[in-house]
Amino acid sequence: MNEKEKTGLILAIESSCDETSAAVIKNGDTILSNIVASQIKSHMRFGGVVPEVASRHHVEQITQIVEASLEKARVTMEDIDAVAVTEGPGLVGSLLIGVSAAKALAFANSKPLIATNHIAGHIYANQLVQPLQFPLLALVVSGGHTELVYMPEDGVFETIGETRDDAAGEAYDKIGRVLGLPYPGGKVLDEMAHEGKETLNFPRAMLQEDNYDFSFSGLKSAVINTIHNARQKGDDIDPYDIAASFQAAVVEVLVAKTIRAAKEKPIKQLLLAGGVAANKGLREALRNAVAKELDEVELIIPPLSLCGDNAAMIGAAAYSQYQNQDFAQLSLNARPGLLL
Repeated sequence: MNEKEKTGLILAIESSCDETSAAVIKNGDTILSNIVASQIKSHMRFGGVVPEVASRHHVEQITQIVEASLEKARVTMEDIDAVAVTEGPGLVGSLLIGVSAAKALAFANSKPLIATNHIAGHIYANQLVQPLQFPLLALVVSGGHTELVYMPEDGVFETIGETRDDAAGEAYDKIGRVLGLPYPGGKVLDEMAHEGKETLNFPRAMLQEDNYDFSFSGLKSAVINTIHNARQKGDDIDPYDIAASFQAAVVEVLVAKTIRAAKEKPIKQLLLAGGVAANKGLREALRNAVAKELDEVELIIPPLSLCGDNAAMIGAAAYSQYQNQDFAQLSLNARPGLLL
């Protein structure tokens, strides 16, 4: 490997949902810049992400965000060795803005183009914290995904467990909406859970089943039905206790299945990844469980700034592709349903 490959500078773009982000990453593990423009205020009045609104914001912001990332990193496009972009999964309109911008930059500046998986990005966000050691296991929890991913080596992904219906983050947001919480409801529910008590015994779906899959649809329905029934009867129901009881059910299943998989796989590290990785209850429970049950396994949890969607994680994930010269063609298209 020559010196240029060792210190490759990657300009990364992420636009899979409602964050427009660009970053410059050095050597796959060093953030020179990571600019994120959030659209939360625009979507708040709708109670969720409106795809067309998200796409319009990406169009308005993408050029400025890329320029800001280069400026903060104190580099120019001449210094950049490759342009990486989220190919999928995500909202097709949002993805297309990022893909189009990345292709234009790569073509205009004669730079190689790297197509990166969004979920791989969440996993590799942990590489920006400390070096990854393989084999490893990653628990990916976000608004659209809940997966257990085994990685025997760098760049190789085996999804050994996934949600069969709703993702954990999706359940958080929907229950938050029923409780009348501001969007996104997941963060507020997490805060409320720490002030409430687990007074309600909500279902722990698939907890005892001999697999690594998850299911949160039944739990979501049970919580919503409890809220609706109480309101119809005029009964008092403490939203803080609802939050605490709901979160206890989600966290117990996530942690139990993750720990079981970690014991049954020959891993060196356990990673937490995705937007719901910012959840305080989940972070605490996973730390406690690993300390108690996994002596030889190192737990890595990314800082809050790297849990949500951001381009730095895309640059980190793209680095192994860059080293292997796994480049995309300029015919690259968005793939909203892309799997690992």
